[in-house]
Amino acid sequence: MTTRDLPWTPPNTEDVEPLPVGRWWDAVSAPAAVGDRALELLGRESGAVIQDDLYGKLYWLIGVDTARSWCLRRVRVLAALADETTLLGVPPAAWTADHHSYWRVPLGPGRWPLHEALAQAVSEVLGPAPEIRQLCYRCQLPTDEPTPAAMEHSGSVGGVTIYACPKHAAHYPGPLRPHTLTSASRTRQEGRPG
Repeated sequence: MTTRDLPWTPPNTEDVEPLPVGRWWDAVSAPAAVGDRALELLGRESGAVIQDDLYGKLYWLIGVDTARSWCLRRVRVLAALADETTLLGVPPAAWTADHHSYWRVPLGPGRWPLHEALAQAVSEVLGPAPEIRQLCYRCQLPTDEPTPAAMEHSGSVGGVTIYACPKHAAHYPGPLRPHTLTSASRTRQEGRPG
């Protein structure tokens, strides 16, 4: 089966076209690191994937209403909503990695274990999920989706995990990195005037 046999084909335009989610397909968005690992796990069974290097995301196009119940950290299901339209920027079919948005895996038929692959990728890339809400180190607001960002060390005392909300997790790329307290913040935390 070719893309001509499918109920929808990518736009034949000169630029990215904003198309409504929920009409022909829904989409699942994941951060690039999680998406890359999921693609490794899926292999040839991936299904269509749009990569957006500008925002560091991968988008799988999936059947309408097939993933509304999914709940994975930093993975978003984009579906039609009753009171608003959600648009996804879809690149022309011919666009490849020389554009900021392109088809990483071309559109084609097939089913794949996407949820399982994304769940495993989230676990491997982001680590285990904390069981309680945490404060984001950067914005100091509570988050239901904390991402371990760094380990804080203060002299001879053991480390403390620093968490970030999804918005600020990008400021801490890669695995947990040591974060050393400055002497001013150390004295504040110990209760001494700084």
